[in-house]
Amino acid sequence: MPKLIFINLPVLDLARATAFYQAIGAVRNEQFCDDTASCMVLSETIHVMLMTHDKYRFFTSKTIADPKTTSQVLLCISADSRAEVDDVVTRAGRAGGVVDPAPVDEYDFMYGRSFEDPDGHLWGVNWMDMAAFAKAAAPA
Repeated sequence: MPKLIFINLPVLDLARATAFYQAIGAVRNEQFCDDTASCMVLSETIHVMLMTHDKYRFFTSKTIADPKTTSQVLLCISADSRAEVDDVVTRAGRAGGVVDPAPVDEYDFMYGRSFEDPDGHLWGVNWMDMAAFAKAAAPA
């Protein structure tokens, strides 16, 4: 099983993307940063590698999709509370992201919202009440 997850994202403006992720609470790990990439730590196990297009092309010969007009992946992170969901999405909006481009998830056991970063990558932020989920999923 993997111990760390590195999400690699191509970005048009590395400084802008780095500032955005710092604004939503990520910490820049200087050990893996240079003028072509920023390693943004979301948690002990999840890191986002922001890469210039030239750096990203080093790893693939495929065309880099425009995330503002196409979708290849939906990224989702968990939160410890409904308030934390709202806080992360609010910070994303203040930092230049698009708030709630997807419908809000509102269930008895789950609450989720979303944002797009300045490059158009779509992130979901979700909180789940596991006890309420177990009750809702239990056979009748």
